[in-house]
Amino acid sequence: MSPIALSILLGFTAGAANIVGGALLVRREWDQHYLKYFMALGAGFMLATAITEMVPASAGLEGGNAGRSGFLVLLGYLIIHFFEHAVTGHFHFGEETHHEQFLAHHKSNTVLLGLAIHAFFDGIAIAAGFQVSHWLGWIVFLAIFLHKIPEGFTVSSVMMASGRGAVRAFAASVVLGVGTLLGVFAMVFLRHGVAIGLPIAAGVTIYVAASDIVPEVNREPGIQMPLLLFVGVAFLFVLDHLFHVHV
Repeated sequence: MSPIALSILLGFTAGAANIVGGALLVRREWDQHYLKYFMALGAGFMLATAITEMVPASAGLEGGNAGRSGFLVLLGYLIIHFFEHAVTGHFHFGEETHHEQFLAHHKSNTVLLGLAIHAFFDGIAIAAGFQVSHWLGWIVFLAIFLHKIPEGFTVSSVMMASGRGAVRAFAASVVLGVGTLLGVFAMVFLRHGVAIGLPIAAGVTIYVAASDIVPEVNREPGIQMPLLLFVGVAFLFVLDHLFHVHV
């Protein structure tokens, strides 16, 4: 299968995971502990993927101009910080229990906007990864997929906390799924911009893992959840050893 076809197929898959997360929240069919497991494993895998795979690949695309690549990584990090936290003011992954924070519907809409932008860059990351190599595309997809169900769960939870009904809560997760697919198509049509898209997406991935998910993992008592983060990191290196052909 061609890189473009794979990008689109896996973009659909990642977007569908957002929708599954929303459905689980609305139907209340998933134990919260499983959500935390996904978040801990995903955070470790995302950090390892972004730092050891996406950032070096981005620098290589710039023909040795590490400074420009580093700036774009930082830009991606700051974009998500701005929309998820500077604009929103209150936001965290997982089930939202601070209902008083979302009495005004516009607050939940700003969370949706921030997560939709993040989802868009998830799609960018998948398509950009496949334009560099099949290995990078697959590993980036897996990193993104691991946090997609918690992401859909989160946005639906925020909507419910703001007093929206189940239909609108579920619709919010659909918006994230569509945003992911739009990011894939944007990178497919603007594939000559991969040297810009990949490092920005790397910065987004680092932010989501380190600033959004890790703090939630660390809230859990005991060491089980923090240790799962290391398992997520180790998982990447196991895959690298087993499947990545180094030239």
